Amino acid sequence: MEFQEAVTQFYKKLGRKKIMALATSLNDHVMVRNVSVIIHDEKILFKTDQNFRKTKQLLENPQVAICYWGVQIEGIAVNHGLVVEQADQSFQKLYQKYWEKSYNAYPHKDSEILIEIVPKLVEIWDQDQDDHGFQLFIDFEQEKAEVEKYD
Repeated sequence: MEFQEAVTQFYKKLGRKKIMALATSLNDHVMVRNVSVIIHDEKILFKTDQNFRKTKQLLENPQVAICYWGVQIEGIAVNHGLVVEQADQSFQKLYQKYWEKSYNAYPHKDSEILIEIVPKLVEIWDQDQDDHGFQLFIDFEQEKAEVEKYD
């Protein structure tokens, strides 16, 4: 499979929003928790309070993993600064659109930062139209994609 075709399939499978499990690690202490993610313009985004433990972990060690239903992503967490300081407020608008209850339930603090997960390696477990299992590996650093059957 061609790299760009695999990337397109990957983002299509993720859709526009997901609750995803985010794993962070610092000093051999691993934590995992759910985050409300927005997928927009081939970017995986979420907000979090800069004072939370998970945030402190990912700022000190930006190597993270995030997953949802057979889609596993290893990548780097990039801090884009305070959400309230984003010039066009595009993330806040998307967050209100896709996570309206959460948007309305929680205060819009000036301590929330915008985090982007930049994929390095993606592994997708899936089945084809004949229910044959396969794995799709996407290496973003080498711009390669590979399909391996496991049935």
